[in-house]
Amino acid sequence: MRYLKAVFFVFFLLTGLQVFAQSRAELERRKAQLNKDIEMINRTLSKTSSEKRGTLKQLNALRAQIRLREEKIKTINSEIRIIDGQINENVTQVRSLQAQLTQLKADYAAMIRFAQKNQGAYSKLMYIFAAKDFNQAYKRLKYLQQFGEYRQKQAKYIEDTQKNIRQKIAVLNKNKQEKDHLLGDQQKEKNTLGTAQSKQAKVVSSLTSQERKLKSDLAKKRRDAIALDRAIKAAIDREIALAKKKAEEEARAAAAKAKAAGTAAPVAKTSGSILNSTPEAAKLSADFVSNRGRLPWPVANGVVTEYMGTKRIGNVTVDVSGWTIKTNPGASVRTVFDGKVTTVIDIAGATVVIIQHGEYFTAYKNLSSVNVSKGQKVSTKQSIGTADGNSEIEFHIYKAKDEQDPKYWLAPN
Repeated sequence: MRYLKAVFFVFFLLTGLQVFAQSRAELERRKAQLNKDIEMINRTLSKTSSEKRGTLKQLNALRAQIRLREEKIKTINSEIRIIDGQINENVTQVRSLQAQLTQLKADYAAMIRFAQKNQGAYSKLMYIFAAKDFNQAYKRLKYLQQFGEYRQKQAKYIEDTQKNIRQKIAVLNKNKQEKDHLLGDQQKEKNTLGTAQSKQAKVVSSLTSQERKLKSDLAKKRRDAIALDRAIKAAIDREIALAKKKAEEEARAAAAKAKAAGTAAPVAKTSGSILNSTPEAAKLSADFVSNRGRLPWPVANGVVTEYMGTKRIGNVTVDVSGWTIKTNPGASVRTVFDGKVTTVIDIAGATVVIIQHGEYFTAYKNLSSVNVSKGQKVSTKQSIGTADGNSEIEFHIYKAKDEQDPKYWLAPN
């Protein structure tokens, strides 16, 4: 029973350590990605640092940097909690092993004392010959042999336990060093975060003080967004019109067939269902929906500098559609799902590609080059062009004409 308990203890210990190792590895990977993202944002901030007045681009970059640093601090805190758990576990194991070692030494000392009292060959022979019969004498002989072997095993147990204690103490010291390093990294990030928050406050103050210019910039941004929205919806309208025309032709044929058969005519389709009028389109829409929350990003590496929704800058409120994603210079822009290119258009000096996925549409704005054409079928993660000189793209998702928030569709970065 004692052996089985030991086996179970070792099993659960190893399982727990494996879970800890996996969690640490995941956190380390996430922290490394955050460092890359922060460096990407820092390049943007370094370009705008020479500007005397704050800009929207600078404010968005600072907000993204603050968000990334806050997430990095949370990641470091999670690592520290895991290490604290490992330290507590190792301390418990060291204490347990030390208690075992004390008991093993006590048992071994008792055996040594017993052996010293009965160490003579004469005493051993008398113990064997005092047996009642041959069978008992044989058992006593085997007992003496096993006693000697047990003494050797106990000595080996003591040696192994001492070795385990030394190893655990080494691991414990390593855990403490890692924790000290993480605490230093955490404090450094907190200091940098404080600096970024101060810069953000100054930029907001600067933008607020030049409210007329801010409103002018936001108005232009809004006009560009409206133009993009109109272009996307126009493209969707064209696809709906084509699908509707095809559906009407099929409906007339079905109605004539139903009239001849004396049955009810089929119900007219809505805009959404019109886009799903063919089995291929319906399957594509269903596949798109089934990948909700797991769609790949439109760039391999990127940081969101503007999320969809309403935000406030000083006394000015602005509605943001889609996501603005900062990426690397010349980065490849790729489609997030299988589909068909419906539109390649220039809007206010920015190239936009629109792709249809059944009744869903995705739009990719601010491309410097495009390597797909209207009507072309594309597959998931296929390159459709490259990001422009500012290395920022806009990404939008629509269900028919209703814009969707990408955060519910794209996989966690």
